[in-house]
Amino acid sequence: MRTLSGYLIILLLLPLFGMTVFMASEELGHAKNIHSTLNKKIKIKDLRLNQTSEILDRSGQLVSEIAGAEKRYYVGSKDIPVLVKNLFIVSEDRNFYQHPGFDLPAIARAMAINMKSQGISQGGSTITQQLARNIYLGQQRTYNRKLNEIMFAYQLERSLSKEKILELYLNTIYFHNGAYGIEAAAREYFNKHIGELSEGEQAFIAAIPNNPTLYDPLKHFAFTKARQERLLDQLSAAGILTAQETAKIKAEPIRLNIRRKVDLFPDYTDYVEAELKELIFQKEGLNQLVANAAPETKAAIIEKAEAHYQEIVHSGLVVHTALDPTLQNKTITAVQKNLPYLEVEGAATVIRQKDHKIVAMAGGKAYRKYEFNRAYQAFRQPGSSIKPLLDYAPYFERKHANITQKINAGTFCSNGYCPENYGNAKYGFVTLESAFIHSYNTPALRLLQTTGISNAFKDLNLFHFQNVTNQDQRLPAGIGGFYTGMSPLEMTRAYTVFGTGGSYQPSRAIVNVTNRQGKILYTWDDKPVRVWSQETVDKVRVLMKETLRAGTAKRAYIQAPYAGGKTGTTNDYKDYWFIGLTDELTIGVWVGKDKPQSMEFIEKKGPHLMIWKDIAKN
Repeated sequence: MRTLSGYLIILLLLPLFGMTVFMASEELGHAKNIHSTLNKKIKIKDLRLNQTSEILDRSGQLVSEIAGAEKRYYVGSKDIPVLVKNLFIVSEDRNFYQHPGFDLPAIARAMAINMKSQGISQGGSTITQQLARNIYLGQQRTYNRKLNEIMFAYQLERSLSKEKILELYLNTIYFHNGAYGIEAAAREYFNKHIGELSEGEQAFIAAIPNNPTLYDPLKHFAFTKARQERLLDQLSAAGILTAQETAKIKAEPIRLNIRRKVDLFPDYTDYVEAELKELIFQKEGLNQLVANAAPETKAAIIEKAEAHYQEIVHSGLVVHTALDPTLQNKTITAVQKNLPYLEVEGAATVIRQKDHKIVAMAGGKAYRKYEFNRAYQAFRQPGSSIKPLLDYAPYFERKHANITQKINAGTFCSNGYCPENYGNAKYGFVTLESAFIHSYNTPALRLLQTTGISNAFKDLNLFHFQNVTNQDQRLPAGIGGFYTGMSPLEMTRAYTVFGTGGSYQPSRAIVNVTNRQGKILYTWDDKPVRVWSQETVDKVRVLMKETLRAGTAKRAYIQAPYAGGKTGTTNDYKDYWFIGLTDELTIGVWVGKDKPQSMEFIEKKGPHLMIWKDIAKN
């Protein structure tokens, strides 16, 4: 009797399917022609699955992952073992290779069960329908959604091969614990690629998606193992495995090897993510799109640009960086070791001069993921560390003066602005070298005044400091008096000009961005800009070297073919800076409190100098 009822339901379902097509076509746009409507409303070519993107260090080692709500690593059909495919086909959709996207007998059986239970406990969904549901529709079980599901599945079957549909399905389904797709499951539970799993392991993870909560291997291992064995029995009953093969796979010990999310060096990789956004916005024309938007549409355009960026960044990118793990650890250790003071923070940036690459970065002395990164997000007054960039180099460039030239280090006043030297000290005429290495203020301001503020800022503006504006073009800037200030990264970038013969280009962490197949998608194309002549740079390098040997930075002195730099201290000891160079590296260090307060008590210890020294020395 039950068999007869089933057949009657199937017969009744045939005209119902015609109604289903009609109703679904009404849902999709009241079209006259279902195929043209499907082609218009369901664009299979736009089908994309979110994937986890990866950040690699300079050696190609994985250091961090950028994952959205779905942790996924897409794998092609050729990389998915045949056993895995068979397990899902036999257990989920035995007529997969025969049906057009929906299976009428399966739907009939599901309807019979649902009528008996007076609910929707069975869906009768094919693999194609499940794929349509996962990509296009929600998980809510309603008959209306089921109608749409059938139409979407039908369109998928019209547009894609069976092999592609199965590939997409196995990359879409959920395996619990944040893992979407078969490759993510293999990595999550066994820390292997799917092609590296044994047959027992393959069957084990195939047991999970049927009910991811019930078959969570971390909480219900025995349930998962029992379902694995039932799946293998189904393969045996279908003649795909022999009894001996089935018994052998069942007997294989299953030992989980849980893979934790790779998240090393957050100080650096957080900046990489920020730089990645800057790069994509530039290359995709999103900056210009936003800039050209009318005021009334700007908010919508910004939202659209952000959505486009999120789509790209979650498409499985591989971000190749210049990160040097050894230098990164050295930098982090240096900051932590030399800042044992309560509330006193620090940041450091290390740049390799020859290729303008950021190789290390410390965003704080105990930085954690996505916190305030002081290396590039903190903008502070630069103090005397601005002098080589705004006072001395522009003066040398225009006046061709020698470092032994004398200058007045006495009292200075201009239009009521009367700054003093450190400790209110007053000097007579001193050489430019002496004024530089001891960081006298009044000679620096006289140089700026002689060069001309507008001329000096023409040079400074070539470094593209984010928060330097026309308002800053005044005398106090010559000793660090800016309205907002600079970040440690910006200052370190600017100082690279003294290691590259007077040419400047922005230093970057990202070398290039590729897809999983290695095709380059994005890369920086910065061009060097000549700021100063080699003659000017040579003079500043001599002054910085003497500063390290016998001036304000002598606590940071190291034995090296070349080492030099410039200190900076702001009013009331609220900020300490030291930006310096070796033969290969430009290293910038800032020390201060997040809420600016006097730190005079650490002045004599010179933590900024000791951090720099610990990073720079071999």
